[in-house]
Amino acid sequence: MSRIAATVHVVTTDGPAGRHGATATSVVSLTDQPPTLVVCLNLSSRSHRIASQNGIVAVNALSADQEDIARAFSRSSGGAGDDRFAHGEWAPLITGAPTLAHALAVFDGRIVSEIVVGTHAAMVVQLEAVRFAKGPTDGLSYHRRRYRPYSGAAG
Repeated sequence: MSRIAATVHVVTTDGPAGRHGATATSVVSLTDQPPTLVVCLNLSSRSHRIASQNGIVAVNALSADQEDIARAFSRSSGGAGDDRFAHGEWAPLITGAPTLAHALAVFDGRIVSEIVVGTHAAMVVQLEAVRFAKGPTDGLSYHRRRYRPYSGAAG
C-alpha cells in the first residue's frame, strides 16, 4: 500500500475516553449530502478505541510544512497522548475534537457508523464543521514511506 500516494492527516478526538490523535492517510470523501468522510483506523490501535468511544473526530489535512506534526502523531516516532499536542496550535470547532490552527483543511464530525474489514475499521464520519486554509497552500503526502509535498496550485 505504500506505493499509493495519499494526503497526510492527523485524526484527533476528545471526550470521556480522553484526548488522542494519530497520523492517518486512509481518509476519503463519501458523499456531500450529508457531508461525510470515511476514516480508516487499525482496530488494534489506541486511536481507534479512543475515537470510537468518544464518538467524534476531527480530520486535519496537513500542509507541506507540517511534516513535524505528522511525525509527532505517528506511532513509530510520536510521543504519548497529550505530548503530541505540544506540536502546533490546537483548538476545538464544534464537536470538541482538537483542530489544528494552520491545517490545509479541517473536517470536524461525529462517527455515525463503523464497518470492520480485516484489521481495520472504516469509520463513517458525518461532518458538522469544515475549515480551509486561506490562500494557496501545498499539501503533505506520503508515498513509498516518505513524506512529500504536493502542489495546491490551480492548473
